[in-house]
Amino acid sequence: MPHDHHDHDHPHSLLPSDPALRVKALETLLVRKGLVDPAALDAIIDTYETRIGPQNGARVVARAWADASFRARLLGDATAVISEMGYYGRQGEHIVAVENTDSTHNIVVCTLCSCYPWPLLGIPPAWYKSDAYRARVVREPRQVLAEFGLVLPEGQTVRVWDSTAEIRYLVLPQRPAGTDDLTEEALAALVTRDSMIGTGLARAPE
Repeated sequence: MPHDHHDHDHPHSLLPSDPALRVKALETLLVRKGLVDPAALDAIIDTYETRIGPQNGARVVARAWADASFRARLLGDATAVISEMGYYGRQGEHIVAVENTDSTHNIVVCTLCSCYPWPLLGIPPAWYKSDAYRARVVREPRQVLAEFGLVLPEGQTVRVWDSTAEIRYLVLPQRPAGTDDLTEEALAALVTRDSMIGTGLARAPE
């Protein structure tokens, strides 16, 4: 048959089917060809895993919970406020903070691609970039949230914010009850990545 051919020499034919193994195989090929410096790659990964990540956003949220004036400034001009804390750069040029309340729950998506506030939240999770999340969360946000395990009260409005190349969003989750005596550091430990996207809530204190 004309279409029955076996291109065993094509690069894709050498890659395993598992996504994680495919990434590793591609990385190995690029390193062997001298197109990627493994030390530079390790430095980039370490930066986004240990120095740039959800812990940055968690510190911003914790300070907003603990300091009413900081919270007001954050909601007024998040870009300037987080820059003062040292969080800025690529993918964080224009940040808008939106606050969850008893009447409104906010959730963030990027319907066109995967715009995401990297300086605050690190590398976006795979589900955030998926076609299913990007398409469905706009049409049926409550159903999507339920699939994340978050069932909202009927009277609470869900507002979906669409990130773009110009604007990225940070959700300020509601402060859990019973945290009045906690330090900012302890409060930050309660803030999850998903709570700052809107697909989850902050943890309750133990």
